[in-house]
Amino acid sequence: MKQQGAHPEGPEGTSDASSRPGAADRAGDGDATADERHADEGHIDEVEGDEPLLPARVHRPSDLMRLLVGVLAVVVLLAIAAFAHGTTSGLEQDINKGTGQAPDLLIKIAGLASSIAILLVPVAFAIERLIKRDGLRIADGVLAAVLAHGVTLATDLWVAKAAPDSIQEALTQPSPGDITALTDPVHGYLAPVIAYMTAVGMSRRPRWRAVLWIVLMLDAFSMLVTGYTTPFSIILTVLIGWSVAYGTLYAVGSPNVRPTGRTLMAGLRTVGFRPVSASREEAPDATESGDRGRRYFVTLEDGPPLDVTVVDREQQAQGFFYRAWRNLTLRGFATRSSLQSLRQALEQEALLAYAAIAAGANAPKLIATSELGPDAVMLVYEHSGGRSLDSLPDEEITDDLLRETWDQVRALQSRRIAHRRLVGDAILVDRSGTVILTDLRIGEIAAGDLLLRMDISQLLVTFGLRVGAERAVASAVGVLGPDAVADCLPMLQPIALSRSTRATLRRLARERTQREREAVLEASRQAKEARLAAADDTARPVPEKPDKKAERAEARAEKRAIDEALDEAREEDLLTQIRYEVLRIRPQAPVEPARLERVRPRTLISFIAGAIGAYFLLTQLTHIEFGPLIANAEWGWVAAAVLFSAASYFAAAMALLGFVPERVPFVRTVAAQVAGSFVKIVAPAAVGGVALNTRFLQRAGVRPGLAVASVGASQLFGLGCHILMLLAFGYLTGTEKTPSLSPSRTVIGGLLTVAVLVLVVTSVPFLRKFVVTRVRSLFAGVVPRMLDVLQRPQKLVTGIGGMLLLTACFVMCLDASIRAFGDETTSISIAGVAVVFLAGNALGSAAPTPGGVGAVEATLTVGLIAVGLPKEVAAPAVLLFRLLTLWLPVLPGWLAFNHLTRKGAL
Repeated sequence: MKQQGAHPEGPEGTSDASSRPGAADRAGDGDATADERHADEGHIDEVEGDEPLLPARVHRPSDLMRLLVGVLAVVVLLAIAAFAHGTTSGLEQDINKGTGQAPDLLIKIAGLASSIAILLVPVAFAIERLIKRDGLRIADGVLAAVLAHGVTLATDLWVAKAAPDSIQEALTQPSPGDITALTDPVHGYLAPVIAYMTAVGMSRRPRWRAVLWIVLMLDAFSMLVTGYTTPFSIILTVLIGWSVAYGTLYAVGSPNVRPTGRTLMAGLRTVGFRPVSASREEAPDATESGDRGRRYFVTLEDGPPLDVTVVDREQQAQGFFYRAWRNLTLRGFATRSSLQSLRQALEQEALLAYAAIAAGANAPKLIATSELGPDAVMLVYEHSGGRSLDSLPDEEITDDLLRETWDQVRALQSRRIAHRRLVGDAILVDRSGTVILTDLRIGEIAAGDLLLRMDISQLLVTFGLRVGAERAVASAVGVLGPDAVADCLPMLQPIALSRSTRATLRRLARERTQREREAVLEASRQAKEARLAAADDTARPVPEKPDKKAERAEARAEKRAIDEALDEAREEDLLTQIRYEVLRIRPQAPVEPARLERVRPRTLISFIAGAIGAYFLLTQLTHIEFGPLIANAEWGWVAAAVLFSAASYFAAAMALLGFVPERVPFVRTVAAQVAGSFVKIVAPAAVGGVALNTRFLQRAGVRPGLAVASVGASQLFGLGCHILMLLAFGYLTGTEKTPSLSPSRTVIGGLLTVAVLVLVVTSVPFLRKFVVTRVRSLFAGVVPRMLDVLQRPQKLVTGIGGMLLLTACFVMCLDASIRAFGDETTSISIAGVAVVFLAGNALGSAAPTPGGVGAVEATLTVGLIAVGLPKEVAAPAVLLFRLLTLWLPVLPGWLAFNHLTRKGAL
């Protein structure tokens, strides 16, 4: 193994690195003098192992969380100032009344002391840090102060120029020296000082922290009494300085304070050991969160070697957001705390180590614990040796080894101890074949039944990945019994497994899919070769007319060969295999998965999407006066518009199913189109509908590639029908005697516009590549799919008829909406309504806003006015049309979306 001294610039584990001036201070802020003392006593600390060079700076999630909390507090403060004007005014009056009774001498002393201290304290702390050779912290503080000053200037400008009057009154008041001027909303000197002192880490030093709070309180008191600020201004100043400091620390990173190798050796001596050397163990290639600690093998002058685990704050920060997401989405019994101090981590691991040994399980024996400065702890174990299960070759994983592992798990479960991470690198096997369970840090004592069952399901999958489902289940049943194994089936789901296990299962799933794809391609190739060989053998002449019956027979034969190859290549996933093996032993075992998720990702997305849809709806409806609309509407035509809007969903189902040769339930397809009315309100219309229909067809049993091809074919035919109908109705509209819209100008203008767009797209390489890529991905496989559809003419008629009927329903709905607010003198022809709708629908599909909000309304209104409809009729007619076709179906669409999701149809 390489000596760590080979990396003289390494931040940890080297004699050179830890002896550099200031290195010890960075590790523990002055606490590393013990290293120098031991070096003076003649100890030579060698840390072997080619440890990775740690970065000089780290981005702590805790800094990001504090930044977000600070920003949220600023938003809440401004909201209170804006909407609780009476409360803020009363608070200011009470404070002014109370501070007005303060003696003048006390006010002058406080003002003088705070003015001097606000300048001296940062300078004194900077000198102290420079003496410790910690200039990087000072640089961080200066950068944070500069940024805080810029934020205060921007806030002052916003409050003076654009903020509501209520916020301005809460943050400012007339200046005592000049009543015509206002005080500063944010203190331009106090916020930078707070940002500076926070960024340099003064809050972690009790004495300096006390000095800072005294200075802040004196300054706030003097400013309030003299009338140069308001309470809200002081709070906002503190929040800005605090938030900018942590934002700066997260952006540039904080100095790495991990303990060095010499710190580890010195810590071992403080607990009575006499170490000679230490070597860093290689970290397992696992995707688990990286808070398991660094592990060292330590040799002593006298006595057996040791296994030492070092845990520091930086390692605990790794995986924080993943754990936070798990805590949000999973129920409490399935997660662990995402915020845990070093002391809590130390106590939990020590408790689990003692409890496991007391239960009779083979676990590493903990013999000492200690802190390594303020930011790290170590746990000292007796050396256990052995190799992990992941490193063992398959032939060494015997049935006896599996049974002994299950014996250890049974010992833990007999005392209600959950391991929580029974993966391959947590199971060690020594030279004698004894199994040792390690990595008990995230375990739990007094665990419930669900956690114990999760351990069994996790170990079943861990063994299944190495020896197969049959041997894994047989070994578990032989030790735990069939009932205990059968009870774990509800826990046998990916969400209950470890992160590394889920990653392995996903990789295996991708490999299975690739093998199935290759089998299908090979079967298709062989079928084509066989067909060509048969044609060459018969040497039959080519007929003048193609034999459609023979072509259909050959296509069916090729499809049958592909299906057979797919069936042969299809493999069950490991979880399904384990369930099958357990059900062979206990057919009555429960198989319904337990509900472990508190909030499903789809539920969260659905809630967010519903909130977005409600926001768009409210913003559209708040500016409409419904009284005159309701009073002037013809309710018969309103009812007709409702019927046409409802019929459009049946037409949309026909338009989709007409390009799907497979059998798909019509009623459920209609429900999917209703669900699409909810999806398109939270996504662009051209994107949401395609994605939903593709997903629906896949869930209905259509293969993914064929589902995409079917939706692409319907979109392609829909585009063609749309263009043809727009040209046809435009010509018919122009032939009528409407002076505002003539056939030559409309049709020729539209054609010229399309031609110009095509020329622009084809001449610009970037646009050409963008369009070709999107079109190719959308319509890939459309031509072969259309050949399947052409073999069933009734399907093609259904699809094209559904598209025509869908357009007719929308046109009639818009026409009925116009007639609901107009009369015979203001009506226009169906052809004119059709042209306006087709143009508005095309623009709505191209607009990036959800459902084409804004673009469709403007296009329809302008188009109706252009064809001769008065503005007083066009505006309410478009509103009614959009209400019936976009906004009112949102609630039924949301219900249909959730219903289909629960049924597994989406």
